[in-house]
Amino acid sequence: MMEDLVAMHKETRLFYGPEGPSPEWLKWDAIELLPTALKEILIGRDGGDLGGWMPLYSAADVSKCMQRVQSLKYAEEACYNGILLLKAFSSGLDIGTCNWSITSPKQNVAYISGSVFASEISTKFDYHALWGSDVIFFSDCIAADLIHKDEVDFTSPGAAAELPSNLSEEPDAGERISEFLLNHDEFADESKKLTFLCSWALKSTNAGGSVLIPISRLGLVLQLLEHLTFSLQSQALKVPIYIISSVAEELHAFLKVMPEWLCKQRQEKFHSDQGYFSFMDLIEQKRLFLFPEIYSSELLAIWEEPCIVFSPHWSLRIGPSVHLLQRWCGETDSLLIIEEGVDANLACLPFQPMAMKVLHCSFPSGMKLREAEYFLQFLNPKYVLMPEKLKQDIRWSNHSYSLIYYHESETLHIPRVKSGTDVDCKIYLDFQLCSTKMGQEDINIATANGDFSVIQGKIQLGIGHEQILRSRTTPLICMGCVDLQSLVTSLQKLGMNTRVEEVMSLHGSESTSFVHVVEPKKALLQLTSAHTIIIANDESLASVLTEAVQSILDCI
Repeated sequence: MMEDLVAMHKETRLFYGPEGPSPEWLKWDAIELLPTALKEILIGRDGGDLGGWMPLYSAADVSKCMQRVQSLKYAEEACYNGILLLKAFSSGLDIGTCNWSITSPKQNVAYISGSVFASEISTKFDYHALWGSDVIFFSDCIAADLIHKDEVDFTSPGAAAELPSNLSEEPDAGERISEFLLNHDEFADESKKLTFLCSWALKSTNAGGSVLIPISRLGLVLQLLEHLTFSLQSQALKVPIYIISSVAEELHAFLKVMPEWLCKQRQEKFHSDQGYFSFMDLIEQKRLFLFPEIYSSELLAIWEEPCIVFSPHWSLRIGPSVHLLQRWCGETDSLLIIEEGVDANLACLPFQPMAMKVLHCSFPSGMKLREAEYFLQFLNPKYVLMPEKLKQDIRWSNHSYSLIYYHESETLHIPRVKSGTDVDCKIYLDFQLCSTKMGQEDINIATANGDFSVIQGKIQLGIGHEQILRSRTTPLICMGCVDLQSLVTSLQKLGMNTRVEEVMSLHGSESTSFVHVVEPKKALLQLTSAHTIIIANDESLASVLTEAVQSILDCI
């Protein structure tokens, strides 16, 4: 799309010329004449966005940007900055769409985009790979406007029974949630919609009109091509189909060599050298044509109407769809098919008066809230992040996780799930380090000199044999707080006479205790909550006092 936008900009400069501070349509007088909806998109509600317009990037900028993109296969691991492990898993919505697991030493995060549990084309939603995530982040791809419309009545006869609240604790949770979520039979509903669209497309072509389909979702395009192929073959029609896109030929090559995104049935056909897409036969029969540009001389030589054209962009502002709409907008028998969510009145505004028919199509773009509720029971996370716009529609209860709502461009602070950090070290270190058990707690602590490193998301401790020997001769490290009464008792057992003095700070927030050793020799111990200071003229007495303090503390 970026390359198409750069090409369109280049054509505009060639046609209008590079001179002039701004195009005519961007001048204020012209902006005032625009419809309110289009004006808000262009300059914002108060006109503040007008200053945000920036020079368009060049083809070199696009190439430089794409060089930084790292492609991954499903479940392939990528490490960022040595500490974050990222994996992509199929979301089932479309080809290449995925959910992400982000693993760090502190907690595991799952990012869930628009996902569906069944697809005619794409690999199924791999939600098992997200199990065990501490934080689940739902993007705004959940279809908020489709939550209640077309929602399945789960309490009606024939619908799936309610699942138990402790579903995640049952051994067959994965199978049960799959059966429950697939009970809607959205698969059949999607097929019916595709058949309906194809019937309208053939009705238009039989009447002498052409069909324009500016849909960008690759999986949806492939499904439409499949159903159109069956419809054309069943009626023995030879209507030409054109795919005009800068990536059309790349897509064709991609379909031949990358089967991992295909559903299981099509993967089996791919590996057995069977026809896994029926429309591939149309390419060999010269009835389906792929072209990168609408002004290609090869395309103009074979162009025939009526026809069916797949061409971006859904906005009807860039790409070949602009030229084709200008050609067909006055034909009553022609048909424009666009996805629901696109404002048809706004999209078609530059082509008015418009006589061609416009057909909206609606397809799943994310799991419904009812599905998400039971889906989260299976994942059993600690925190779930949802878009704020869904707050009024979410009426979940009896869940163990904390539900947090977020706004766009807002920073959220999620509580840390793990209080400590796991460190990998060599097994033999456990037997060579001299450890000390801490008080009544079942914890052994040892000191060592070594190097910390973070490799593939794991913190590793590297300690050599010489460093282990050196750690045994290092000074003691003491922890805890010196109990005044225990210290006085310990000194009295050593035959020392003491006197205790308490002094409060000026603000009365902290006290300092002074233990005066009177006999056999004079010394002073100053005790605070942060440190203990021993003052003595006799070195042997200072050593005895130090041992007395250490006997009260935990030392390693």
